[in-house]
Amino acid sequence: MSNENSSNEVVDSKMLDALDKPQQIHQVVQEAILLAGGAAAILLQVAEPGVAQGVDEHSNFAYRPLDRLRTTMTYVYCMVFGTREEKEVVIEMVHRAHATVNGPGYSANDPRLQLWVAATLYAVGMDLYQQMFGKFDNTTSEAIYREYSVLALSLRVPPGMWPVDRKAFWEYWNYQVATMEITDHAKHVAKDLLHNKRAPIQIRMVLPLVRLTTTYILPERIREAYGLRSTKLRRGAYRVTMGLTKATYPSLPRAIRTYPMKYYLKDMRQRLKGKT
Repeated sequence: MSNENSSNEVVDSKMLDALDKPQQIHQVVQEAILLAGGAAAILLQVAEPGVAQGVDEHSNFAYRPLDRLRTTMTYVYCMVFGTREEKEVVIEMVHRAHATVNGPGYSANDPRLQLWVAATLYAVGMDLYQQMFGKFDNTTSEAIYREYSVLALSLRVPPGMWPVDRKAFWEYWNYQVATMEITDHAKHVAKDLLHNKRAPIQIRMVLPLVRLTTTYILPERIREAYGLRSTKLRRGAYRVTMGLTKATYPSLPRAIRTYPMKYYLKDMRQRLKGKT
């Protein structure tokens, strides 16, 4: 796969128009609970062999996991809450970083791979949100789904590639989950992510909880392919964990539930200001 996109390419104004001012998606993406699905989203992403090879061969998140979290959340929050100018700068930064991530048979700018990356963010985010707050009605669900396409468009996925509606999305999703093969690259990423002995102590302390929640967020076939065991004891621990979270999280002050979003947006704006 060739990389035809120059890092100096100006972001398409029509794409920025399409990304402008999403409405319904705000109430989902602003919630800190979505961070609990971060590891599951990454393992789903690298279940796609091309993504796995790119991450395994080009990423340093095993050594600097907080940097990867910072980059990912900056991108997500900017695409949903950022100004047009901020989106343009961040999109260019992402494309420039992706320009070097390529090799035999894969490219980080391959829209097929980026479609899957965006799909995992939608599937995991909506699942966690609705576990905490209940299901949306069909009209709202479709509106949020359409707006989630901003995460694909900003990665140069052509609009026509994002499944037309939720029914089409879940058909695409189920096919992907049923046919993907977990490669050695993906297993290496999973080991670095879930058993990271190089991470700061505060991250290592929460890894048992991350492993537990990730195990049951993942589809069964993907979970088993990664070797994540499901036992009666672990299932019970997960039910208790999620039950307590569901009972307490929605009643937290909004300022606490949206703190990560505000933190990363402030961090992004400080860094962008330093570049001007």
